[in-house]
Amino acid sequence: MTIEVEILQYLHYHPLSKRGDIGSAITEEISDRTLKRIIAGCVEKGYVDVIGKGPATRYTLTPQALVTMPLDLETYFLQDIDDRKGQELFNFDLIGEILPEVTLFGERELATLDEAQYKFRQHLSEMTELEYQKEMERLGIDLSWKSSQIEGNTYTLLETEYLLKERQTASGKTKEEAVMLLNHKEALDFILDNPDYLKELSLSRIENIHSLLTKELGVPRNIRRRRVGITGTNYQPLDNEFQIREALEESCLLINNKSEVFEKALLALLLLSYIQPFADGNKRTARIVSNGILIAHSYCPISFRSVDSIDYKKAMLMFYEQNNISAFKKIFIDQFLFAVNTYF
Repeated sequence: MTIEVEILQYLHYHPLSKRGDIGSAITEEISDRTLKRIIAGCVEKGYVDVIGKGPATRYTLTPQALVTMPLDLETYFLQDIDDRKGQELFNFDLIGEILPEVTLFGERELATLDEAQYKFRQHLSEMTELEYQKEMERLGIDLSWKSSQIEGNTYTLLETEYLLKERQTASGKTKEEAVMLLNHKEALDFILDNPDYLKELSLSRIENIHSLLTKELGVPRNIRRRRVGITGTNYQPLDNEFQIREALEESCLLINNKSEVFEKALLALLLLSYIQPFADGNKRTARIVSNGILIAHSYCPISFRSVDSIDYKKAMLMFYEQNNISAFKKIFIDQFLFAVNTYF
């Protein structure tokens, strides 16, 4: 870890710090002149804001750094849940004020994603319709399996394939597990049959996707009216129906106003999970909506097949507690590249 990253991580957890406090927290002994130079470099790069003058000068992260800078997940999750310095309440400034000012992907990251998307389009142009349908079927099976596994479904990938192709349930599994998987297929099939459906995001269309995913699972269709808790974190989503609706509408506006498709898809994944608008099925809805956005713009969809479920959950918890996308963005990039190279 460089001294610059160490300074940024310190400021993430200790906003409005003086230079002396920053210097005392750094593991490597450096002169005040060196510290001053590194902080000045952080300011010049747009990572740090300077508040006040002279002895009263304090430093804090810019919204760009707060949201996108790398954080040490391993160290963070070594702490007990009650010892982590995370946000426990919904951040009302995040969607309307902070995220509109943030560029989610760096130039190199976008170049990598754009190169993969170009490869996808090239391969697509060389495939027959039958070949494309077979690859989409394979991706759909993998997505249904992994998205359900993240939520605790115990079907194996082979059992999922047999269920979705032959409608044969696996022995020793619950009816609800089979329904969850079949609902994924139905939701993805709906998106493929209506590829422009999520080109412009709206509350009603998110509700419709959620309805497909939770059909026959006893989950209410509409925006929840009761509090929900999330395992593994003290973060508490909104519990007021009208505030939830407002946050969703604000998210739709933010996503629709973004010109970069990858930003749209990543924001949908993060914000639908963060808001938790429904009694259940929120992250499943986020994954299908995100893929719907990619498909609507003729981008390669993502199966998430190779992601580790624990890593996925930790990255999402980091967004809940710190509003930081770094870990989850890496998963998004890795899974997009995996999809392009695996299916097409």
